[in-house]
Amino acid sequence: MAAHFQIFLILLAVLAGTSLLARRTNMAPAILLMLVGIALAFLPGMPAFTLPPEVVLLLVLPPLIYSASVAMSWREFKYNLRSISLLAVGSVIFTACAVALATHYLIGLSFSTGFVLGAIVAPPDVVAPLAIARRLAIPRRILVVLEGEGLANDATALILYRFAVAAIATGAFSLPTATGEFAIIVVGEIAFGIAVGWVMLRARRRSRDPQIEITLSLITPYIAYWIPEHIGGSGVIATVACGLYMSWNGPLLISAATRLQGVFFWNLVIYLTEGLLFLLTGFQLRHLYERSKAFPLEDILASTALVIAVIVIARFAWVFPAIFAPRWLSRSLRRRDPAPPWQWAFIISFTGVRGAVSLAAALALPLTLASGAAFPERDLIQFVAFGVIFVTLVGFGLTLPRVVRWLGVADEGRNEIVAEHAKEIAARREALDAALRELDAITDDRDLSDEVVKLLRARQEVRTSQLPPALDCDEYDASALGIELTRELIKTEREFIHEMLRNGKITDETRRRIERDLDLEEASLANREYGEAPL
Repeated sequence: MAAHFQIFLILLAVLAGTSLLARRTNMAPAILLMLVGIALAFLPGMPAFTLPPEVVLLLVLPPLIYSASVAMSWREFKYNLRSISLLAVGSVIFTACAVALATHYLIGLSFSTGFVLGAIVAPPDVVAPLAIARRLAIPRRILVVLEGEGLANDATALILYRFAVAAIATGAFSLPTATGEFAIIVVGEIAFGIAVGWVMLRARRRSRDPQIEITLSLITPYIAYWIPEHIGGSGVIATVACGLYMSWNGPLLISAATRLQGVFFWNLVIYLTEGLLFLLTGFQLRHLYERSKAFPLEDILASTALVIAVIVIARFAWVFPAIFAPRWLSRSLRRRDPAPPWQWAFIISFTGVRGAVSLAAALALPLTLASGAAFPERDLIQFVAFGVIFVTLVGFGLTLPRVVRWLGVADEGRNEIVAEHAKEIAARREALDAALRELDAITDDRDLSDEVVKLLRARQEVRTSQLPPALDCDEYDASALGIELTRELIKTEREFIHEMLRNGKITDETRRRIERDLDLEEASLANREYGEAPL
């Protein structure tokens, strides 16, 4: 037990060091973590790490999906639901069928085995490409579509995967039955996820304790995921529905203290979970390499190259018609939502990076069929799945910045960021004006002293004066300078408080209360900075 904990601490140290290196080299952490994991796996004396598939599917996936769903805007998700659905459902099915046909006719796999492989490699990952895309000032709508697709496509792939594995294991498959079950799973999980969100949100509101609320938030994704998964569903759709419900209905029901602590807690959970997941994914290459000696290297490379070519071509072949065909067919849609530039469709097509869910599904393949025979081509499927993940993550991840610059969409993304900052300043000003009007109404209704009213009004006026009229004016430069000087003043206060503590003039408890106020004020300064958009 102690040895396992030591290994865990070593992995955390590697994660921290690799993340720091990724920041300094301006490389996506997911790519570097996977490469480091591969390098560490082959070090002499390094123990082998086998990533249990149930760890990914039952322990890691629920909080990742839930966190991304809570961070997702329900309004933007609903507005782009058509595009998200066509990608998360249609593209996954199309890609799985394309892989099944190609592997059947070109390398001799049975159609059912090829379909299992297709279901495994069909869903793009949401974590790595978005982490890269957000740093490139890609237009907001592209990010929303990619994130929405990444949230929902795992559900489609895992359901197809279970149907295909069951068909191979039992030798029986009915398309009408599978279609009906798929529809029931989708509708049932949406209803269940909303119900879980409704219950947990009210339980958190009644608790009135940040620690209890955060604990409830931690178990929420597992309740939403495990129960549908246990009875034959995917669990993904229910978790997404639960997260979106919490995102839309939670802001006015969750206390400020819980929100502040919860943001830090969940950021740390997701950082550690994603980092260790990509690190351990790299470690799997050693396990697969040791078993690959039973296969000719040429067969592995040829199969991997074929599948990569098929999923890339299939994604481009699906995305462009999925984006433009509905607008060609519907005049009202074309008028309401004009077609985006072709460069947007190209970026969406290009960001088809596969991730750990594909590897977990491959590792979860059963060893034997119901008859006792070995599962057909199980090892080959696992080799190909890892190869697809490696090539798409490293190859596409490293070239995506160049593609974005080549297509010239970064300028539009930067303009969106500037416009969004301007809207944020306007929204802050309108909210402060609304609070001043409420203060006037309170003053008229209640018998308040002039000192209290003056103090409250001064607070609102100071906050209003901190907002620049625009981002390209002299007042904005003065506001930015004021933020920097405020940091220096806070630093001076903090140093003085620590000096008082050392001199015995205040207690540690007093120092902590004062320091908390200073920390909150300093943290709030970042929300009033509107720097240049990413390059």
